[in-house]
Amino acid sequence: MITLRPTDLAREHGISTQAVRNYERDGFIPPAERTRSGYRIYTEVHAAALRAYLSLVPAYGHAAGGQIMNALHEDGLDAALSVIDRGHGQLLRDRETLNAVRQAVDHLTAEPGAAPEQPADSAARTIGELAHRLRVTPATLRNWEEAGILAPARDPATGYRVFRASDIRDAELAHLLRRGGYLLGYIATVVQQIRTAGGTDALSGALDEWQRKLTARGLAMLNAATHLSDYLSLLDRAVPQQGAGHRSRPSAK
Repeated sequence: MITLRPTDLAREHGISTQAVRNYERDGFIPPAERTRSGYRIYTEVHAAALRAYLSLVPAYGHAAGGQIMNALHEDGLDAALSVIDRGHGQLLRDRETLNAVRQAVDHLTAEPGAAPEQPADSAARTIGELAHRLRVTPATLRNWEEAGILAPARDPATGYRVFRASDIRDAELAHLLRRGGYLLGYIATVVQQIRTAGGTDALSGALDEWQRKLTARGLAMLNAATHLSDYLSLLDRAVPQQGAGHRSRPSAK
């Protein structure tokens, strides 16, 4: 069995040995065995785990990547796959939203006086229903309204916000651009451009950039799948009776 030092794992990825120890502490790689003097002994299993985790980060994010590795190390393969499934579902939703916004931009460019296309599901929603649809909090939607991104009507009988088809479109666009790292003030400007059928250069540029990010994330998911599969294969050979779990976490040293 090939043994490795923390510096060996760290050097491969250009990270610090402390980062490797932190990943072990957090359960992203299995606990290392120790020498009599307390030094960590890593193996190719640990190296594969680190490759898998670091490949998951650009694909699913730090938090989800950690959840996936934690689940694998606690005999939770299905739980890990559920996190992966949610990531793929979100990527598909982002692609569909991006395509819908592009169609709206194309429509605005071709017919400046026409209204943008509306979402296929045009039923009006309450703030709670729209928040659930986007997986954000109602407070987030109220913040977007304060920033000028959303302008919902009010039910004359109850005074409650009512989000109609155009509001849902604006909220989907805001959610997409927010995940792309754009500030609320910029998003408000972009949404206003769609509302008024004004210049779309800024919007087209933002959508092109987000398209590149979606493509990069999709490719990262393919890369992560390869590293994760390699890691699972090593685990099956290393602990055929126990699978990926039954590993207690030692204290950091």
